[in-house]
Amino acid sequence: MIRDAERTRKRLLEAATAEFAELGIAGARVNRIAEVAGCNKAMLYAYYGSKDQLFDAVFTAHVAEFLERVPFDAADLPGYAGRLHDYFEENPHAQRLAVWYRLERPGSAHLDAVVGVNRDRLADLARAQADGVLPDHYPPAALLALVQAVCTSWSSMNPEFDALAPAGREQRRAVVVDAVRRLIAA
Repeated sequence: MIRDAERTRKRLLEAATAEFAELGIAGARVNRIAEVAGCNKAMLYAYYGSKDQLFDAVFTAHVAEFLERVPFDAADLPGYAGRLHDYFEENPHAQRLAVWYRLERPGSAHLDAVVGVNRDRLADLARAQADGVLPDHYPPAALLALVQAVCTSWSSMNPEFDALAPAGREQRRAVVVDAVRRLIAA
């Protein structure tokens, strides 16, 4: 039987994404990932080297998918906010991966994919501020942090808060878009 390396890598990434999103890096088990992917641990290590490197591959793939599905537009931050809110509502595993990344990798080597995204977005925001498209009452890094925090506010709340939050997804989205619109008001 001929092995399909690309298919095996894809199955490993899919299984690892589910495992890491649910249990984080420390809780994830390579045995389970390999079993769900239908291969042995040796293949996992051959393709990815270690559990940490596998997580890096999962998170890098997550960043690539995110960038494709949620385009950033410094000239339309409320529109970006709505798209980002929708993405996390539709993909709760994505937010869990991001949380695990922040919790379990704070001192690790920075992933090029994340560094590049941040650099590009901060440059876009600085350019929009210099061109007068956005007010400059917050530096670009603070503005990006505030926008992202607003966008993920509903999906990052404790479950007990659900009873207090607006019932419908569209209502929550409208609040996010309005909050970002007010944040950038001159």
